[in-house]
Amino acid sequence: MASTLTPLSALNVTRVLIPRHNLIPNTSIQHRPLMIYHGCFPESTMASAIESHLKSVGVVVPHWRYTMYSISHFHSTSHEVLCIASGRAKLCLGGEDNPKRLEPEVKKGDVIIMPAGVSHRLLEDLSGDFLMIGSYPKGFNWDMCYGREGEEHKVENIKNLEWFTRDPIYGDKGPALEE
Repeated sequence: MASTLTPLSALNVTRVLIPRHNLIPNTSIQHRPLMIYHGCFPESTMASAIESHLKSVGVVVPHWRYTMYSISHFHSTSHEVLCIASGRAKLCLGGEDNPKRLEPEVKKGDVIIMPAGVSHRLLEDLSGDFLMIGSYPKGFNWDMCYGREGEEHKVENIKNLEWFTRDPIYGDKGPALEE
C-alpha cells in the first residue's frame, strides 16, 4: 500500500445517501452511501502512481483516464471508483432535478466511491484540466443508463451486485467497509 496516502485517522470522508428520483435509483437499492475521500492522495501524485496503487490493492482495475461526461448517467452493472488525477470540478450527483442531489467540488487527490445506480455528471471543469481515473471491481465492466423508460430491467441488476470486501484504496481497512 502506498505510504503517501492520507492516514485513515486523518481522512475526511463525505458519506451521502441519495434517494431515488424519478427513474434514477441512486442509493435506494443497496443503501450504500456515495463516498468522497477528500485529499486521499497528495496533490503531487501522478496519474500513473494512482493507477499503480489501485493495481497493488487489487480490488479494482483502472479502465480509463478522462473527464466526467456532462450528461447525467449511472451504471447498473458495476460500482465505480473515480480518482481525481488532475484539476478541480463541480459535479452533480443524484440527478439535476433531484432536490436531494449533491453538487460537490472535487479536486486532485480526491477519490469518489460511486455505488451502482448513482447518477453523476460534470457541471463545470473549474481548472480546465479536470481528469479522473475510472476503475471498476475486477471482472466487472460498466454500462450506461440515463434514467429513461426502458432501462428498468437494467436497474434490477443493481440489487445483485456485491459490495467491496476490501476498501479499493486502503485495502483491509477503510471507509468503504464501514456500515
